[in-house]
Amino acid sequence: MRVPRLVGLMAMDARRTAEATGLFVNAPDRPDFHRTVVEYVVRQYPQPNAEVPRDSVIYVWFDFGEGEGGGGVREPRLPRPPTGGLQRELDEPGDPYVAVSSA
Repeated sequence: MRVPRLVGLMAMDARRTAEATGLFVNAPDRPDFHRTVVEYVVRQYPQPNAEVPRDSVIYVWFDFGEGEGGGGVREPRLPRPPTGGLQRELDEPGDPYVAVSSA
């Protein structure tokens, strides 16, 4: 049997899809997986389209885990960057005119 793609499906849909193809689903990060409904699958093993025997178990995860995945912080940056494109670099502080002594 070929493993279906479960990543991106809600828990309920992932269970139904696996059962329809003669496979079982287990979620190591969710002990209450049988009651999980609206969480989205973010990872699975074995990978989609892998060949497995009938009645095999597909492991799915609903969290990427510590330090994996995600896209970082999605909050607005404060203070906001200046508008108007590139700006010139300012000169070093001090007197821009150096006194030249005549000797």
